[in-house]
Amino acid sequence: MKIVFASTPSQEEKICELVGYIYSNIFPLYFTDEEINRFEKLKILHTSKQHFEEFSTLKDAFQVMASIQTLISILESHQLDDQYEAIFNKNVANLHDFGLFFPFEFEQFAEAKSMKNTVLSIYTKADNQLLI
Repeated sequence: MKIVFASTPSQEEKICELVGYIYSNIFPLYFTDEEINRFEKLKILHTSKQHFEEFSTLKDAFQVMASIQTLISILESHQLDDQYEAIFNKNVANLHDFGLFFPFEFEQFAEAKSMKNTVLSIYTKADNQLLI
């Protein structure tokens, strides 16, 4: 007999938070607003009830969270060294195994980082809020 622990609602929330973080903090570093809008339409990293059923155990949910967090760490680094490429590809493959669509290659981010100018994006979170 094998005991399997189910994923928790807080893990599902955390996965959704991490996906939101990628859209608001990572993608604007590399892509234009038009491209990010297209990513939303293509449902890149889109999670549905079916996805949460597929990674329904604690282990599966932790693997998804760890893969997304690893991608965030790599993509937030100041310089995208080739030493990160294998780790990047492994984590993209993990996400793919769980049915999450992330169709990027390491080279795309390396090229985009070198070409992207720092501009204001509608996807980034505001640095401050207006208090009334």
